[in-house]
Amino acid sequence: MGQKHTKIQSLVEPFLGQALDARYLGYFDCFNRGLFFEAHEVLEDLWLLDRKGAEGNFYKGLIQLAGAFVHLQKGRPSPATSLFRLTLANLKRYPAIHRQLDLSALTRRIENLILELEQGKNLLIDQRPHLKLETKK
Repeated sequence: MGQKHTKIQSLVEPFLGQALDARYLGYFDCFNRGLFFEAHEVLEDLWLLDRKGAEGNFYKGLIQLAGAFVHLQKGRPSPATSLFRLTLANLKRYPAIHRQLDLSALTRRIENLILELEQGKNLLIDQRPHLKLETKK
């Protein structure tokens, strides 16, 4: 077992046995804690299994979102903007609420982030959206 696999396992372990995949839940936990690279890694593990399937572009969009924030952490607004655009292209293929995530609110927030970056504003990492799953009714 590789070091990357061991790290992913430790990040998703608290979410094992829940209704949604532990890697999906682990992504949100990492993202909301500002661990964007780790969020990317955790969800990539799931995406690799379904990259050509129905959820492939959805997972890819979320991975790109985390990647955009990795670029912002490193002070690279141009690559971040590019990844935000790719994120939108992938997430807009899905309904307003998908896999318990409010994509309509998230895509609006991403569009605002792109506008701010295009206006030359420095975005702070704590301006990131807080990703919260909707509870099923």
